[in-house]
Amino acid sequence: MSKNKTMSKSITYDESSVTVLKGLAPVKERPGMYTRTDSPTHIIQEVIDNAADEALGGYAQNIDVTLNQDGSVTIRDNGRGIPTGLHPTEHVPVVELVFTQLHAGGKFNKKSGDGAYAFSGGLHGVGVSVTNALSSRLEVTVKRTGKIYHIVFADGDVIQPLSVIGKCASKDSGTEVRIWPNGKYFDNSHCNLAELERSLRAKAVLLPGVNVTITRYLNNSNEAQTQNWHYPNGLKSYLLDLLADTPTVTPIFASENYLNTNHETEFNPGEGASYALTWVEDGHAPSESYVNLIPTANGGTHEKGLKQAVFHAVTNFISHHNLLPRGVKLQPDDVFSRVAFVLSARLLDPQFQGQTKDALTSRDAKKLVDTICSDPLELWLNQNIDTGKKIAELAIHQAQARMRSAKKIEKKKGSGVAVLPGKLTDCESEDIRENELFLVEGDSAGGSAKLARDKNTQAILPLRGKVLNSFEVHRDQLFSNAEIHDISVAIGVDPHGKNDTPDLSGLRYGKIAILSDADVDGAHIQVLLLTLFYTHFPQLIEAGHIYVAQPPLFRVDINAQGKNKPARKIYAQDQAELDSILKRLQLEKIKESAYTISRFKGLGEMNPDQLKDTTMNPDTRCLLQVQIPDQDNNDTQNIFIKLMGKGEAASRRVWMEAEGDKVEADI
Repeated sequence: MSKNKTMSKSITYDESSVTVLKGLAPVKERPGMYTRTDSPTHIIQEVIDNAADEALGGYAQNIDVTLNQDGSVTIRDNGRGIPTGLHPTEHVPVVELVFTQLHAGGKFNKKSGDGAYAFSGGLHGVGVSVTNALSSRLEVTVKRTGKIYHIVFADGDVIQPLSVIGKCASKDSGTEVRIWPNGKYFDNSHCNLAELERSLRAKAVLLPGVNVTITRYLNNSNEAQTQNWHYPNGLKSYLLDLLADTPTVTPIFASENYLNTNHETEFNPGEGASYALTWVEDGHAPSESYVNLIPTANGGTHEKGLKQAVFHAVTNFISHHNLLPRGVKLQPDDVFSRVAFVLSARLLDPQFQGQTKDALTSRDAKKLVDTICSDPLELWLNQNIDTGKKIAELAIHQAQARMRSAKKIEKKKGSGVAVLPGKLTDCESEDIRENELFLVEGDSAGGSAKLARDKNTQAILPLRGKVLNSFEVHRDQLFSNAEIHDISVAIGVDPHGKNDTPDLSGLRYGKIAILSDADVDGAHIQVLLLTLFYTHFPQLIEAGHIYVAQPPLFRVDINAQGKNKPARKIYAQDQAELDSILKRLQLEKIKESAYTISRFKGLGEMNPDQLKDTTMNPDTRCLLQVQIPDQDNNDTQNIFIKLMGKGEAASRRVWMEAEGDKVEADI
């Protein structure tokens, strides 16, 4: 510690310790503050953006980029050409000034009305000076006022002063910049070709009528490959290219609107936006946004404005046509999450996040884009009702999924595994080929079943009351019902759909039997449980694991008929079987006074021996396997919809009126 103190005392900190970086030295010292340093792509784009600003102002029709064999990059435009005369206060050629001084440019005095650029991506006068600072060599050739000018820089400094190297036609003008990026400032000395091509293609899209070309020379060869972009249909054709093979729900809608002097708003004439959008069916929705031709990879306030405009237009359409279900509240993400779009905003004085301009931060941009975009979109929706309803349905489904997700009920777990229900009386065997689970109606019946069971292979889960009608309940909401939660945990299988491939490795029982009373209420519980398995555990039915137990409704006690005919007990599952038993007794000439008939009000009235003999003993019980033949799938689905669908009350009433006389029910 004493050594560290001694060292710290030896370090001098006085007035001479403060360093002032001048000119382009700050860029060379801290390049990451001014550009991306993964590759020189961004410093090349700075020069391309200047050429695009000339095209945006209507002064250039061509932008050409060449990747030369020696690793340099040349950018040409046929704009006005960078001024070459002396600056009135700095007394150096302007073309030299903009490449050697930070914050020197022609894009500051936009609002005064006499600036060189009304709309541009450049703001701070930093871009091309950063390019120059981080290049080992940079040459600028300017055609202007009938002359051809040339100036050369190295590491940001002038090594060949501005000079006239030739003549040209008075109408021939433009700027050519050739850049040799300095590899020591970048992780990779080569430009990202894909990113560069994507940027140039976007410029062509956003500048209708402008031809954008890139020429690339192959390694060690004079052979060149040239790619040209020209989009007469603008954003709509570009969005089609972005979508490629992505399925869409709606056709592409495209619009543009720029304010003029007749608009009485707080915004400036010429400001506005053009955009193209559509809704994709599923998966990734491609999107790109620009401000004054500058790509904003991280979005910003203009994208928020488009999102708000789409939300307003769609919600107004839904409200006008009364499409929103009760209890559903839409949010912007419900409407916008599947929107694929290209947005190009035009702002007089945009504010970006950092010099790389990855995100727009201008506060007024959100309101501007919202104002510009919402009305045309809402008009289009109301002119295309079917398309509007598809979009509304998609947004509503998204909202319902979000609400379900927020309320999703998970299985109760302890130590990372599902906790078996406390009221489950499990069996000892772990072999699902012989294990059986009885879902028993009522606690009292469950008590009798526990005493009647074979504890080695039979498990009992008593159910309290009637199970939830789960036919139209989303699987994420199933576990809000305690009975369904316990059933799922007990059997060891999660809810799934008909087309899913569920994990059945956790199945704990080979037979799952519904055991309910042989009356109307018992039949209702049976139907509710069958609905649960049909809708949310269909693979268990498909694999033959679901059964329905058939407990008796009647018992006939027959007195002994002499020494050779001891007393007997005969069970009848329903009235029809009871009638058949009585006819047989008549044929046996047994008097009515010799037997008695008892009716079970429920399973709870059966003693364990009776329940074992009639329902649980494999040798004497009646256990029906639930099956759905392939050819009856549609019929089965239609029956469930009619019986269990919440919106099918009218069809159920018609069905009961037509078929009610055929019902045989014990009430």
